[in-house]
Amino acid sequence: MNRREKELETLLAPAIEALGYEIWGLEFLQQGRHSKLRVYIDQPDGVTVDDCERASREISDVLDVEDALAQSYTLEVSSPGMDRILFKPEQYRACAGEMVDVRLNVAFEGSKRVVGQLAGLENDEVIVQVEDEQYLLPLENIQRARVVPQFD
Repeated sequence: MNRREKELETLLAPAIEALGYEIWGLEFLQQGRHSKLRVYIDQPDGVTVDDCERASREISDVLDVEDALAQSYTLEVSSPGMDRILFKPEQYRACAGEMVDVRLNVAFEGSKRVVGQLAGLENDEVIVQVEDEQYLLPLENIQRARVVPQFD
């Protein structure tokens, strides 16, 4: 998460938490004169379309009152979904045991993609088990990590 995304999360978190949700993560994508803000919300019982609509209205109000985004933007609010993106260290810990698809900024052993079982997080390194090998991937090298849903 970059500095701008952290600022937006800090600004929006109190309003979202007051509604009974948590911000799972957010992405701010600048696209010339128009930007896109994606906010993923969650709660223990899951998130409905009505929850997303409610949160969207609140987020829009906060952004307008605080004049947080000078350029025009599109706001998208959704649940993290089954194939949720992992944004924060505590999410990596909580999702230990899940299959993950990790995209890297810099290639690791010749590849920018590692798919395997998330074994945990230790000293800011994500531990991914791929067959008989364990890989330690520094958080700062992870571009995006996503849970891979498993259906039995």
